[in-house]
Amino acid sequence: MKILITGTAGFIGFHLVNKLVQENHEIVGLDNINNYYDVNLKYARLKEAGIGQVSEKKKASPKGEVSSANTGKRIKSHKFPNYTFVKLDLADNKAILNLFKKEKFDYVVHLAAQAGVRYSLENPHSYIDSNITGFLNILEACRNFPVKHLVFASSSSVYGANKKIPFSEEDRTDLPVSLYGVTKKSNELMASAYNHLFNIPVTGLRFFTVYGPWGRPDMAYFLFTKAIFDGKKIKVFNNGKMKRDFTYIDDIIPVINVVLTKPTSNFTMYNIGHSKPVELGYFIKTLEEKIGKLAIKEFLPMQQGDLEKTFAETNKLKKLTGFNPVTELDKGLENFVSWYKKYER
Repeated sequence: MKILITGTAGFIGFHLVNKLVQENHEIVGLDNINNYYDVNLKYARLKEAGIGQVSEKKKASPKGEVSSANTGKRIKSHKFPNYTFVKLDLADNKAILNLFKKEKFDYVVHLAAQAGVRYSLENPHSYIDSNITGFLNILEACRNFPVKHLVFASSSSVYGANKKIPFSEEDRTDLPVSLYGVTKKSNELMASAYNHLFNIPVTGLRFFTVYGPWGRPDMAYFLFTKAIFDGKKIKVFNNGKMKRDFTYIDDIIPVINVVLTKPTSNFTMYNIGHSKPVELGYFIKTLEEKIGKLAIKEFLPMQQGDLEKTFAETNKLKKLTGFNPVTELDKGLENFVSWYKKYER
């Protein structure tokens, strides 16, 4: 199969590439490498997958900005001969259409997006550019150059103010409490419309707090780990009473692969989470044990846009794929801290 994966300098995209290239698929990876978080981690992920020669930024720029250096340049992996990376911005409709026209993809996994709930309060325009305009460009490309299946990343954030626990795909998702959640819900509506109008086989995955080695440094587990090692305060929102359905990266990558190969005629959404919510206080305690050092805690009220609890009901995904996450938090954090020591220290 010839597969386009967007967001391959990102966390989930990096891991998915490393899975699929070993199955001898031809992979084209795409990323704009913006500086929402440290681009050096993004370049390190690319380097780990055998991609070099991607120019880094030479001077400081506003957070979230995309460098134009080497845009459109195709770089072959020296580690995986069936993997090619191209630096493109999803908002560049002409470039995306040209890429689809040239490559004639069989499948698309769309993971690229402007992430982060709190950052959407500070820089809303980047979420519209990446998550709305960018996704529209992917849909239009799939419409003009048909693919067998488009799988895209949604988020547990779409459940917003929903009070029913656990979250089911059948629950209401019309009350997101952050702009990030709004853009992800918009993606689902757009995908549904394109499926109905143009018969594009499309499936969405609502990810629940994915964590693990090579993870995102803007997420709590990464921020906490860095602060604990550095002897700095960690911000504990909602006084540590929030609960999250932490989902380990190695449990979800094989499932994405299975979903990709099972297109359906109707638009479908799946929750993808561990289904074992963990209170933030317990999470921090476990992380302290793995690091061997206590955290300096600053207790704060609930942040705007945050959800008090996430909890995935995954029977629908299990029926399709046999999804059965096996990595418990204790082992997952142990693996992350071990990686962090090697990468950051």
